[in-house]
Amino acid sequence: MGKGLKITLIVVGILLLIGFGGFKWAIGEYNKVIAMDENVKASWAQVENQLKRRYDLIPNLVETVKGYARHEKELFENIAEARTKYFQAKDVKGKIQASNQLEGVLSRLLLLKETYPQLKANESFLKLQDSLEGTENRIAVERKRYNESVQLVNTYRRTVFGKFFASMASVSAAEYYEIPKGEAETPKVKF
Repeated sequence: MGKGLKITLIVVGILLLIGFGGFKWAIGEYNKVIAMDENVKASWAQVENQLKRRYDLIPNLVETVKGYARHEKELFENIAEARTKYFQAKDVKGKIQASNQLEGVLSRLLLLKETYPQLKANESFLKLQDSLEGTENRIAVERKRYNESVQLVNTYRRTVFGKFFASMASVSAAEYYEIPKGEAETPKVKF
């Protein structure tokens, strides 16, 4: 075997190794963006689990409060409307908007205990309120985890190679779960 052939074989071998390494890297990056996208979906599913728990608790809480606050018809209608909007929402953005609407109404509902001293002492109300507050805490934790996974995939999508692999895997930007600016303030209940 001649010296030229040996050099050619070595160069071809090196190119194949580099090509294989590049191919392996590309597959790794593609799989990485798929995993990030699935993490966003799984995180959102956990948010939805907690939102569902909230929506299951609300009718019981409302029925308990209704006994004390018969004239709060508008408040109860707003709760029912927000609950309906959530279950009719077709995408994450719609569900986030409905959930944010409900959070404002729930704050008003929980503030009713200050107006009705008997309600404040009602054991059923207190248990439901504790359950709802626990659920709200769980929602906050899951929302944080969801937003972290959204940040991860959105950041990756903005990198040079990430943009290419995200496009190749049909992974689009994910929607953050943010509280609307006007709803960050504590609601006021007036009679």
